[in-house]
Amino acid sequence: MDELTSSEQEAPPTGKTFGTFEGVFTPTLLTILGVIMYLRQGWVIGNAGLLLGSVIIVGAFVITGATALSMSSLTTNIRIGAGGAYSIISQSLGLEVGGAVGIPLFVAQALAVAMYIFGFRAGLQYVLPDAPALLVDLVVFLLVFAVGYIGPGLAFRIQFVILATIALSLVSVAVAAGTGSMTESVTLVGEFPGAPEDGFGGVSFWVVFAVFFPAATGIMAGANLSGVLEDPRRSIPRGTLWAIGVSLVIYLLLGYWLARSATTEELVSNYFVMIDLAAWPPVVVAGLLGATLSSALGSIVGAPRILQAIAANGGIPGADLLARQDGRGEPRNANILTGVVVFVALLLRDLNAIAPLITMFFLVTYTMINVVVLVEQSLGLVSFRPLLRVPRFVPLVGALGCIFAMFIINPVFGLVAVGLVLTFYVVLVRRGLEVPAGDMRSGLFVALAEWAAKRVIELGGTNERAWKPNILHPVEDVDELRATFRLVHAIASPKGTIKVIGVGDAPLLRQLRAAARDFRTEDVFATASVVEAETFERGVVTSIQALAGAFLTPNIAFLTVPEEVSRDGQLTAIMRTAERHDVGVLLSVAHPTVGWGRRREVALVIGDQGPGWELGTSLPNLDLATLAAYQVTRNWRARLTLVAVADGEHRAQARDYLERLATAGRLPRDTGFRVVDEFPTAAGLEPRPDLVILGLTGDHDLDDIRSTMQTLHVSCLFARDAGTESALA
Repeated sequence: MDELTSSEQEAPPTGKTFGTFEGVFTPTLLTILGVIMYLRQGWVIGNAGLLLGSVIIVGAFVITGATALSMSSLTTNIRIGAGGAYSIISQSLGLEVGGAVGIPLFVAQALAVAMYIFGFRAGLQYVLPDAPALLVDLVVFLLVFAVGYIGPGLAFRIQFVILATIALSLVSVAVAAGTGSMTESVTLVGEFPGAPEDGFGGVSFWVVFAVFFPAATGIMAGANLSGVLEDPRRSIPRGTLWAIGVSLVIYLLLGYWLARSATTEELVSNYFVMIDLAAWPPVVVAGLLGATLSSALGSIVGAPRILQAIAANGGIPGADLLARQDGRGEPRNANILTGVVVFVALLLRDLNAIAPLITMFFLVTYTMINVVVLVEQSLGLVSFRPLLRVPRFVPLVGALGCIFAMFIINPVFGLVAVGLVLTFYVVLVRRGLEVPAGDMRSGLFVALAEWAAKRVIELGGTNERAWKPNILHPVEDVDELRATFRLVHAIASPKGTIKVIGVGDAPLLRQLRAAARDFRTEDVFATASVVEAETFERGVVTSIQALAGAFLTPNIAFLTVPEEVSRDGQLTAIMRTAERHDVGVLLSVAHPTVGWGRRREVALVIGDQGPGWELGTSLPNLDLATLAAYQVTRNWRARLTLVAVADGEHRAQARDYLERLATAGRLPRDTGFRVVDEFPTAAGLEPRPDLVILGLTGDHDLDDIRSTMQTLHVSCLFARDAGTESALA
């Protein structure tokens, strides 16, 4: 699909928009005041008692309330697009993480619609026991789907009616409380007898917590509709937090009323005790039906918008089709697919087996919201300046609480949910999504790099074991880089870096950046920049001096011997500057005819190490040459031959030296050894190598270097140590 621009993502909704009360507060409140309030809160209070039951209620709301505060802080810092939590996470941690969380969240929302329809049917059968289950489910589904397909406007208008019905059911409870229902003594701490379906075999505090906790997980109902809100940055925090506050008060007051109005036996054995105790039971039944219907409506309106937002960024197959919207901004195709998922779930007839997995997906989403805030706060980026700031302990409590709840409710499904999210993440990474706008990942990596840099500087000194090739490659023409590409890549790969410095102008920079991308495509990190200078020498010398204070200071200057002898002075000056700044030098002399050959044979020529041919803790001017030989041999998959120059009297010592060097330097096992009496010629290096690597002394002569290449009749690489590397480390 075509890449979306930032402006396209942040474009305002094309259809009708909604404010805080109807767009966020009402759907969030109605989702929280759901089936559990009507059918399970009495059981919770009966098992745990009023005191511990209140602890369960407050504990659940603390976890989700902290998450709501984190979400609110984020929404006041970004321009939240369609998709609610998906948009928040994607803008912070990237499309891959957002999609990995968003896809399971969509599935959870769709399956939740089926669960709410089952709940509606159960409430209806309380009044009409003979109502055919499948018929009721299908009729309610068609009604819910039709409302969701028409659009959120109709759903919100219906939710106002449902809100009034739930309010009347609570008034019925209040009237009962005021007319003498509260006659029982309060049990502060219950005995946790269990449930009637398991013969009251007893339960634990955490099992009761797990039963109640889903009641508090409706906090995203408003945020999921972010794409149709007039002002998401203002509406989501206000509407969500007010809904949570009102819901918490209602749950606590209901808990007190239930504890005073029924015995423990009634509370744990009768799931419809709230209906039986109310002043007007039919109104409470209507509230129960309305609560399930409103939750279903909220989910079937929110789920397609999550799916459409993911598809708009190419995160799922068929993205072009699912990302389409009609003239009113409604995701029709996503609506239809959501309806199909809900319909199939209804045909399964029983989702109890996977109901905990639905809760897990919500909790994974909440965890990521809190993690995003923790990371943003820790990075200290200027871009993170939310209008609603929360203390760091808030997202910490939210994240740890969500993880805790996951493994208290069902550890198996918790691990399954995490595994599915990781699987989706890997799949999305492989899809190579085009990022339409920046996220904070670069800031995270920069912060980690800064922390690492500070630690390295504090440690001081050099660490030969941590050495890796960080190459500075100055060029005047992009053709120079093309000519040396394979050799430079072989020296740097896989963990080294390449800094290409061009001495020239803007057109050269564009060419070099393209070449740097080629390095990165082949898994070597490379960057390119251009300096303007009067001469090549001045440009390179300035670059070496400027980069001396950088964290990733180049430790190798890769240079090529010029064909024009008149430029030898410039090259010598550059090498002297490199020496003063502890930068090693690799001096390339490519044979004009054979180039790099077949890249199958590499020879490392070692000069006379006599008289003792002792292998010490360092190699005199051979460390960089040996390391370069190892790198090139490994990346070219070539064979390495060590060649020593020694007179006849010391041939045996020289041979032993080469073998000990190969062992101490951990060179390839098939490394060959050869001892020659004098500096070899082309005939003396059979089989003929494609590259000869030699140590470079301080009193080098560029004419001698050129003549060496001619004598050997192969391309050569001369290496001069910086003193910071060690082939034996």
